[in-house]
Amino acid sequence: MVSFLGHLGFRETFNSTLTFTIMLIAVSQFNFGFDQQGFNTTQAMSAFAKHYGWLNPKTKEYYLESWWLSLFTGLPYIGFGIGIILGSMVSNRWGRRMCMFTMSVWSLIATTIIMTANNRDHLLAGRILAYIYIGMELAVVPIFQSEITPEKARGFIVGTYQLSLGVGGLVVNGIARATGDLNSPAAFRIIYGLFYLVPATVACGIWFVPESPRWLAMKGCQEEALASLTRFRKNKFSETEINDEMAKINYGITREVEKGTFMEMFQNKQTTKRTLVVIFTNFFLQTTGSLFASVYGAYFTKQLAFINPFTITVSNSALQIVACILAMLMVDKLGRRNVIFIGGSIQTAGLFVMGGLGLVTNPNVAIKSAIVAMMVVMTFGFTIGWAPVSHIISAEVPSMRLRDITYRTASIVNIATQFAVTFSMPYLLNAPYAALGSKVGLIFGSMCISSLVFVFFCVPECKGRKLEDIDLLFESKVPLRHFGRVRIDDALRERYVKPVDQGNDEDVSKAGMAVQVEHSA
Repeated sequence: MVSFLGHLGFRETFNSTLTFTIMLIAVSQFNFGFDQQGFNTTQAMSAFAKHYGWLNPKTKEYYLESWWLSLFTGLPYIGFGIGIILGSMVSNRWGRRMCMFTMSVWSLIATTIIMTANNRDHLLAGRILAYIYIGMELAVVPIFQSEITPEKARGFIVGTYQLSLGVGGLVVNGIARATGDLNSPAAFRIIYGLFYLVPATVACGIWFVPESPRWLAMKGCQEEALASLTRFRKNKFSETEINDEMAKINYGITREVEKGTFMEMFQNKQTTKRTLVVIFTNFFLQTTGSLFASVYGAYFTKQLAFINPFTITVSNSALQIVACILAMLMVDKLGRRNVIFIGGSIQTAGLFVMGGLGLVTNPNVAIKSAIVAMMVVMTFGFTIGWAPVSHIISAEVPSMRLRDITYRTASIVNIATQFAVTFSMPYLLNAPYAALGSKVGLIFGSMCISSLVFVFFCVPECKGRKLEDIDLLFESKVPLRHFGRVRIDDALRERYVKPVDQGNDEDVSKAGMAVQVEHSA
């Protein structure tokens, strides 16, 4: 295990300041998983349906209407979108730390509203406001992490975003399973509120960590940027190495001509290519079936009426944590593309089998068990592939000056897609509408295949690259599929053409820049 982790270089590159900062940022992410999985669990609670639902006069059972479930799961993404825009603007103008402080304070306000909600309209309003926090979090966390982490471990660290979501989900699902339905929605709201006080820790602690040196350099604060980078690298890197990294950051910033406006994301072929890679990455993240399990998993399992849904959600959350850790360990060793292919293949297989089983009329317990098992398999594959790697790609691919605006735009696409999927899901699952049930796996499975085709042709391999070197590869017009095979040297930075071995890499040599092609075995 030690040799397998050696490629991440933790001992050689992570000092106490960097480690504390990474851990503090990770703490702020627990609440997204707690919220998403918490309300997934809530929908399956009998007490929740009784308190907020309607009584069926024929069956004498309480139920939640499809239209209200659509609103309950879909409308919070309005707050998500607002949070993305606000978080990106605050992060870009006033810094990563200010964004994290602001979102943490806001979460305390939203939590209070949720904890005091006595009716479902009140609860829905509080959840919309809470998602402003989650949107701000998504806007800043992966970017902040990518800007302060050495390139060897960048994929691993940005992957903690998904790991923290899994931990938050496991906590709330474990509570629901241990307490047996929590007895009342009020009990859940209290627990929800207690866990949402976690951001108070972030709000207090964030001022004790350095600001992103890349953000400071972009704002022209050279002395502050060097001081910040020194704090993140002290005792692990020599003064010469720190100054060299700072010089590369400044070189990358001064070389770019973008000013960070929306239209400049599409000003030429290379910036357009980078923008579209990030946008479609966020689109496929949400259209490959993950929301079916994360938002409606417990509710769907309860409808099958053969197993305790909380048992499945706890098992699923625990398995997600294992899968995410595996992905974090693999992504800097095998590469972003390969990890998505591994996870995406598992995900696709699970979805198609689940969808095929849904074609069986009047399924018995064995069929229902297999459907639930395939939902778990699908989630496992998603958590290995798309879940953590999408955030890494979104943080790495945009250029420095366009990183905030590109990430903001792609995140809005992400949110719009989430809204469309979650809002339509009750109508796809339930009668008297489409009533597809697990047959939705056939729809999402087809999207999974499309996503893998996209990755093969369009997603560049950026493992082990400095963010500034990724900029060079795009400027060199290296084909996206060849990013992982190009070695950068000083000659490339001086725009000197020196092909080492063209072989079958004619597309690479056509870049007209200094590249050295490394042929993998």
